[in-house]
Amino acid sequence: MTFSIVAHDPETEAVGVAVQSKFVSVGSVVPFAAADAGAIATQSFANVAYGPDGLDLLREGYTAAEAIDALVEDDEEAASRQVGVVGADGSIAAYTGDDCLDVAGDQQGETYTVQGNILENEATLTAMAEAYESEDGDLPERLLAALFAGDEAGGDSRGKQSAALYVAKPDGGYDGRNDRWIDVRVDDHEDPIAELERVFKLYDVTLLSRAEPDDPVSVDGDVAEAVTGTLAELGFVDGEPSASFGEAERDALESFRGVNNFENHSLAALEDAIAHGWPETDPAADGEARLIDAIWHGLGRLPRE
Repeated sequence: MTFSIVAHDPETEAVGVAVQSKFVSVGSVVPFAAADAGAIATQSFANVAYGPDGLDLLREGYTAAEAIDALVEDDEEAASRQVGVVGADGSIAAYTGDDCLDVAGDQQGETYTVQGNILENEATLTAMAEAYESEDGDLPERLLAALFAGDEAGGDSRGKQSAALYVAKPDGGYDGRNDRWIDVRVDDHEDPIAELERVFKLYDVTLLSRAEPDDPVSVDGDVAEAVTGTLAELGFVDGEPSASFGEAERDALESFRGVNNFENHSLAALEDAIAHGWPETDPAADGEARLIDAIWHGLGRLPRE
């Protein structure tokens, strides 16, 4: 009851998995990744030993296909399993056992593999592959695009429940102390992929670094009035909102930055992000959610570091 994508970004040396399933907490079962080895999705009556064992094989120099061969050879229930593997060396492979429940299958591209079982249709996998190849942006955005496309094309025939995004990159973890660059999951939700994207955006703004804007733009006009109104609603500033964004408003934005742990970005970078990102947001969204979304959209213009 699962579809996933496993991929490698040669430019950043990042490897990752994105997955959705009609199964609680799929992020605790399917995705495995290590920057020095590769990434693995193990699903369909998942044998979770495929994760650590497969990563060990990749570290030893096995290609993705060779690692899969070794994993299934020692598994008496291999015919019920499904696994996708991408090596840090760029090798790609997948396996769908003959006893996996229909619709089940996998497809590979130059830097990725998509796989799924108990799917509504085969178009789910094709849509995932096409979305990944056509999406702009970094690896996490491309992985999320693949999930959305697979779900829209059909997805799980039994419904949806949980989703996860796990990406490893050399020194990509918190404070550069490990390789766990992105690790977000939704364990139980009626719309898990959309919720996963929301959580990822918050994670991105909070934990991932961006280059500083060369010529930061100030907030003014209607955007200043709307943003000040939101900051007032949240208790960060007093007074009536206006079209100017001065010292008091910037102090309020600084307080908002501190409360939400957005210190990865300077105050000038946040204001610049809001100025650029506000028009991309949903006017009907909750004020705080819209403000965070504006920051995410605006920061998206800048390269990740």
